Amino acid sequence: MVAAEREGSVDLEVDVGLLVAHAPGTDPAGLRSFATRAAEDAVDELASGTDVSWRFYLEDSSRLPDHDRRRPSEFLDRATHRMVEGPYDVVVVVTDVPLASRTERIVPGLASPLSRVAVVSARHLRSGTRDQPRRSLDHEAVRWNAATLLVHLVGHVLGARHRDADGGVMEPFRFRPDRRSVPSMDADVETRLHRMAEEIPVDDASPRGPLGRFAFHLRSVTRNAREVLEALVNSRAPLLPLSLPKLSTAAVAPTLVIVFSAESWDVGFHMGNATAGLFAVVSILIAALYLLFAQKLTFPRKRHRIVTEHTALVNVTVFLVLLGAMLGLFALVWVIILVIELAVFPPNLMSNWPSLEDPSVGYVDLVRTGAFISTIGVLSGALAGGLESRTIVSHLTLFLDRP
Repeated sequence: MVAAEREGSVDLEVDVGLLVAHAPGTDPAGLRSFATRAAEDAVDELASGTDVSWRFYLEDSSRLPDHDRRRPSEFLDRATHRMVEGPYDVVVVVTDVPLASRTERIVPGLASPLSRVAVVSARHLRSGTRDQPRRSLDHEAVRWNAATLLVHLVGHVLGARHRDADGGVMEPFRFRPDRRSVPSMDADVETRLHRMAEEIPVDDASPRGPLGRFAFHLRSVTRNAREVLEALVNSRAPLLPLSLPKLSTAAVAPTLVIVFSAESWDVGFHMGNATAGLFAVVSILIAALYLLFAQKLTFPRKRHRIVTEHTALVNVTVFLVLLGAMLGLFALVWVIILVIELAVFPPNLMSNWPSLEDPSVGYVDLVRTGAFISTIGVLSGALAGGLESRTIVSHLTLFLDRP
């Protein structure tokens, strides 16, 4: 059903899917009314700020299994599924459970410009101070702060940032009990949004076969290289193994045994530099691909004939983040092995090694052997360790940390 719509002066239309995800025991009708009212209050400012037509469509509600707090990426699979089926240009999820940022702060909402998904938490908006009761969904302050937050998050989806705003709706969001209208956008933000909104109507295709899908993903990344690069920089992918102890342990533990194995040193010393480098590159690539498909990190999980451009961008970005994480894991294990080789391994042991024609050991030999052992560790970590949560990569990659 159409929840809200407003015509703009430019002959372009942005279709927004409005999804409601409620906790057990919550009346879904009340949350649906809250979401509809927020869309109705926000649509005028979106249309006037971008000069394009906006139309919100309210989808069926979904029931969450519990009241626990959630990362926004936990809604990403259903959001991308509805984005493809709609098809929608933007998807907004409204929920009544707490929403956690990447730093584990409870926030009122988060947005992902790359996936064009925003998540709003009504629970945060209803919370009062210690000496005040919890506000109802139809409270005036909740109503207008929700509409302001919705416009704010959609602005982030379109590429607007806090530093672009000189007051107005795109300044850092704060709940204000006396708010009774949606702040307007300042001139600089409007200029940016006019340009971005003309590009937002979704591009989709129905590629045939794996090669067709691969080509569509490649074209999508080429057209949006800047957005993908920004997401990669924000994700800090090489540091991701530090947040995944299961993966790191499965990579480091076997190498601590292999480094003291005679066979590994024999192979490392007799292996060429090019062979060692190629083995590392191929193994890191295989490890990233294995995690992508074994952990079902592609979106949406249900296969569709139609592929949207931003769904393709999400999948490519997640893969590149995994690739960066495997590089970071390789570097982590490599440093540990080099420390063992230089500081722990007996320096004169090689002079009595029976399988070496030349018993002299140089730094290049140590580096190459360490790289060979580290490569085995990366494969072991990916195959045996995996990821603690399939949502953590997309959470750290796609969603901005501030509402």
